[in-house]
Amino acid sequence: MKKVYWRPKYVSRTALLLITAISLAGLLWVEFNKVPVRQRYYPEKLAAAELAAKCMEHLRQVRLDRELEIDPENDPAESGLIGLAMSSATSTYGMLRAKQLSVNPNFAAAIVEMLMQIGVQPGDTVAIGYSGSFPAINVCVVAALETLKLKPIGISSAAASQWGANLPDFLWLDMERSLNDAELISFRSSAASLGGVEDRGLGMDTDTLDALMAGIERAELPLVTPPDTDETFTQSVQRRMDLYSKKAAGARIKAYINVGGGTTSVGKSLGKHLIHSGPNYTLPKAARDIDSVMTRFLARDIPVIHLVRVEELAERYGLSVDAERTQVPEPGEGLVFFRRQYNTYYVLAVLAIILGSLYAFIRSDWGFRIFQTNNHRSGPSHPEPMV
Repeated sequence: MKKVYWRPKYVSRTALLLITAISLAGLLWVEFNKVPVRQRYYPEKLAAAELAAKCMEHLRQVRLDRELEIDPENDPAESGLIGLAMSSATSTYGMLRAKQLSVNPNFAAAIVEMLMQIGVQPGDTVAIGYSGSFPAINVCVVAALETLKLKPIGISSAAASQWGANLPDFLWLDMERSLNDAELISFRSSAASLGGVEDRGLGMDTDTLDALMAGIERAELPLVTPPDTDETFTQSVQRRMDLYSKKAAGARIKAYINVGGGTTSVGKSLGKHLIHSGPNYTLPKAARDIDSVMTRFLARDIPVIHLVRVEELAERYGLSVDAERTQVPEPGEGLVFFRRQYNTYYVLAVLAIILGSLYAFIRSDWGFRIFQTNNHRSGPSHPEPMV
């Protein structure tokens, strides 16, 4: 025997409007009730950011103890990691906004994410090119390396651009040594360079060269490329590669981290624009003829983390882009730790309500009976039977 079922011959406008209202209300409910969800590697990220914050506070206190004035106008957070507009240790022009944004311990969490994406494991060897121009980013790098228990081989540039670590008595080399002496980090750079053009301080005046050499002597580190050598740019790059290889002692270098825009590390003007900020896994075709530490590592299929264009990195990893903030951000702030995502239970509940409404008003007579009235002239008084 065939079953007989029935449904309304038409769906009233009132029913359609009600279904639409229910759907829109459900959409708004789901949209405005997202829940924070921890991102990958949360424990490591938080530990790195907390260590970076401790390191930054330590360096701030050291600067105050040495009676090196902090300018609240240019360093509104009074972090102590913003240098001077000009000094005898200044190599080139620098952007104040970039230096202000870099003072954020949560960059350490972003660096942890980059390293974990590359696939590093505790005990892996990582090469680093530190820049005096971004001491706060350097701090975040060492905090990430310490947290992940990696073996770093670092070369630090003594020179710094404007607003970087350009106080003659408080260069990045001094900061790094202070962190190591305070046992906040367990390692130091393996060598130092003057920085500047071709890593030899070309074009720097005598006072600048003297200030940088004094800093290197205080750090008691070997100089990668002597200032009086006639080496070419290619030879300067090779010196760095040889040092990394020697210090690795046969171990495979799993990644290269570059901070800033030193020419030996990133290449000359064209090279600075061909390697994008953040992780890089392959060498762009247009950069194959450019010689630099980064291009050589990429040519060997060794990933490169390029830490430049600070504002772009901050936006990508959901960090603060407020350069005028009056406090250093607290560890754990930013989308690199939590991202707001849709609540699965809310989504399923709203979907069930919408499907129920469609069934009630279209596939059954419930909606028909609700909206049926005695004076309804435009439709039948009973559902139409269907076989």
